[in-house]
Amino acid sequence: MTYEPTAAHLAVELTRRTVGSARPDAPVVPDAAPRGERVAAARLRFAGNLRAVARWVEPTPRRGTCQPS
Repeated sequence: MTYEPTAAHLAVELTRRTVGSARPDAPVVPDAAPRGERVAAARLRFAGNLRAVARWVEPTPRRGTCQPS
């Protein structure tokens, strides 16, 4: 096996990034602001409409009907 300086440098650099990634002084991304009640209500209505469209596009089979195999 031959010595590859590029591979050695890459191994050291990746090890440093892995070890240093959980430092206590790492920047913290704040949580997103909570959504308002209007947005939550609109999302709920839109989800209901999407479910209704899904039921219309792909209806469930009824009992007693013949299904091709």
